[in-house]
Amino acid sequence: MNPCVRFAPSPTGQLHIGGARTALFNYLFARKNSGKFLVRIEDTDLERSKQEYIDQICESMTWLGLTWDDDLVYQSKRTDGYEKAIRSLLESGNAYRCFASKDELEKIRDKTGSYSYSGLWRDRSEKDIQVEMEEGKAFTVRLRVPGGKETIFNDLIYGTITVSHSELNDFIIARSDGSPVYNLTNVVDDSDMGITHVIRGEDHIANTPKQILIYQALGLDVPTFAHLPMILGQDKKRLSKRHGATGVQFYCNEGYQPEALLNYLSLLGWNPGTEEEVMSLDEIIQKFDLTMVHKKGAVFDEKKLNWISGQHLVKQSNESILSGIEIIRKDWRIDFDKAFKLSVINLMKIRSKSLVDLMTQTDYFFSDPHEFGEKDVRKIWKNDTSDIVSDIQIILMKIDQWDGESLEKKLKSFMEEKGLGFGKVMKPIRLAICGTINGPSLFEILSLLGKDICLRRLKRALSQF
Repeated sequence: MNPCVRFAPSPTGQLHIGGARTALFNYLFARKNSGKFLVRIEDTDLERSKQEYIDQICESMTWLGLTWDDDLVYQSKRTDGYEKAIRSLLESGNAYRCFASKDELEKIRDKTGSYSYSGLWRDRSEKDIQVEMEEGKAFTVRLRVPGGKETIFNDLIYGTITVSHSELNDFIIARSDGSPVYNLTNVVDDSDMGITHVIRGEDHIANTPKQILIYQALGLDVPTFAHLPMILGQDKKRLSKRHGATGVQFYCNEGYQPEALLNYLSLLGWNPGTEEEVMSLDEIIQKFDLTMVHKKGAVFDEKKLNWISGQHLVKQSNESILSGIEIIRKDWRIDFDKAFKLSVINLMKIRSKSLVDLMTQTDYFFSDPHEFGEKDVRKIWKNDTSDIVSDIQIILMKIDQWDGESLEKKLKSFMEEKGLGFGKVMKPIRLAICGTINGPSLFEILSLLGKDICLRRLKRALSQF
């Protein structure tokens, strides 16, 4: 039987990087094994769940390319199934009503010093229960956990996990208002959806033995479990809002390519078994193996993400990059012809981490720099710099063949003749032309900008410094 997996986000906020990694690993497992990848919206928290978050989660997944099979499943529309399961558990004796009030439970806890449920209503007679019900008293529904036993399951990542039932006691499966708890809804939904493998974060390991007991009590097939290591911040604590931008939408807005983000997320806790780290989604699917997922938490490294993102940009065609930029900003440099923009992209993509970064770094190709960093000016523009730049200006004015090779030849000849170092000449020119001391080959920049623009910028710098 082909596997069936699911991603089950709660629509109480945007799609988090951790959620995206969970969705990705489910998607990879399904596609690698010719299975199904489903999405379930866990929207039973009516106060916090919002349609805007459902839309945003779906949009982020679509942008990433994590297309799901079949229609979305909404928990809020499945209350009948939960009620049926609770009735079945009560009728079979695998669950029972507990009429203990909060005050009663607190008194027991104060007396025993333990938060474990004492089994106060576990063995009460049907008569006692009927009396309480006739008086209209509120009750929770608890699962009758088999005593003196243990639940053992094999996690595809963490191996064999054994939990004694003494650690679980009779846990609640329905609240006093009749609403089912997470562990019950999870089991009913996964069973009804035909889920064969539950792939989720390791923070759910504690829920797994309880869910297995519910599966068994309902007479349902128990799926295979695989718990993914947590994604950590640089401080080795679980990645959260305090670590900065951790939502997929942020990276989309910043012009990161979806394949690059997926590529990086795939490496958070998984080893492809090769030295190759820059991969397409198809390549990742081919190599993916849950047994190669680490147990140790993976640290989210922004620098590594930027490097991988940059590598994807380098591999991408200039036309594709331009199309991506125009999706973000339709009127990007609309006054310049396409050929020039493609040349700028070709020159700068190797130095960029995202489309927005590329747009920001290329400003000086489209307009004269108006601001120069004081620190750069003090570092580069010395007492004799204006004279050197004036000499260069004269040389450039006389050049007829304006291309990178000719420019390099002329300027190197000037430096040798005057006995000047590379930095003494080229850094002031770069600052005057680009407004920055960093960038690609200056000769390529000069060639691309053209003679008139370069001479104009040198003249302006001479008048300003």
